[in-house]
Amino acid sequence: MKKQLLFILSFLVLISCSSIKNTQEAISTGNYDRAIDIAINNLKRNKTKKGNQPYVLMLEEAFVKATLKDLERISYLKKDQNPENLENIFVLYQNLKNRQERIKPLLPLPILSKGKDANFKFSNYNDEIIASKNKLSDYLYRKAKIIFNTNNKLDYRTAYNDLEYIEKINSNFRDVRNLMTIAHNRGLDFVIVSMKNQTQKVIPKRLQQDLLNFDTYGLNDFWTVYHGNKDPNIKYDFGLELNLREIQVSPEQLREKEIIREKEVKDGFTYLLDNKGNQVLDKDGNKIKIDKMVRVRCELYQFTQLKSAKVIGQVNYVDLNSRQTIETYPIASEFIFQHIYANYRGDKRALESSYLDLIRLRTVPFPTSEQMIYDAGQDLKERLKLIITRNNFRN
Repeated sequence: MKKQLLFILSFLVLISCSSIKNTQEAISTGNYDRAIDIAINNLKRNKTKKGNQPYVLMLEEAFVKATLKDLERISYLKKDQNPENLENIFVLYQNLKNRQERIKPLLPLPILSKGKDANFKFSNYNDEIIASKNKLSDYLYRKAKIIFNTNNKLDYRTAYNDLEYIEKINSNFRDVRNLMTIAHNRGLDFVIVSMKNQTQKVIPKRLQQDLLNFDTYGLNDFWTVYHGNKDPNIKYDFGLELNLREIQVSPEQLREKEIIREKEVKDGFTYLLDNKGNQVLDKDGNKIKIDKMVRVRCELYQFTQLKSAKVIGQVNYVDLNSRQTIETYPIASEFIFQHIYANYRGDKRALESSYLDLIRLRTVPFPTSEQMIYDAGQDLKERLKLIITRNNFRN
């Protein structure tokens, strides 16, 4: 017990020393907020603990240096007078305030060796935060409004992101919400999906409807809308062409396999006899029975019904503005129908349970070629969905 206690204490001391070392290293490398994080986390547990005194001193030092660093950075960015710096200025003022708010709940923090509390000079940055927020909002708003005079969808997406940021930091600023709706609508890509049958074979109508029913794909994202049926009121940006090039349907096959099984099984019983031919009794006077084993044999005839359908094609991504193919992807799907059943001749007690299940089954009708093609097409739909989710039209 003493050894275990000593080990635990040594381990805790080691962790504590390591944590102090990490805090000192963070300060010496200029990573002041990292040092503040470590110190706060340790002081939260017990701020008056003697072993936590180093964290009080390091927190005091790191806070002063972090504050000075941020204020110097703000001063430089203001002098630079580049509007692109407005967001950095706003974020730095927020950091200054948030850093103070994290420390406030711990105060006062006593320095035991000096008999006084650690000194943290806090400032009120609310006016600076509001002013920088409004300047940033106004700059991003004007920047977004300029884009509304262009006809580039990617620019509208950029405008939307800027407007969304304004809404996040400065809710209901001017007509930002209305402009976000407009920017989103103008930034949308519309994709028309079509299918071409180049197989010289008839494709089931319901398969074609399923493949082009993009409402069931769940693929529409924030900036892309897929249509299986063309809307005359929409100018489509991209085309997704599914070209079916080959459909293979195998003949109906019936494969036969003979399996022979032999096994010794229990077949009744006999009475145990002694050397004189007399029946042997147990201690209670009952006749002793022994299992009668016989060797049985069974010939199993296993039948496998097989039929397969394979659909092979290609997916083309087309830019409808330039009429150029952006990318092509091969696509293929196969569906296999298989049904196994069996019959037997002989003693079925020689068969394993899996074979017993088969002899209960009988032949079933083969699916039609149309059904086979449809089933292969259902898997093709999932593969098409995978291609679309992995590959964007705008890379």
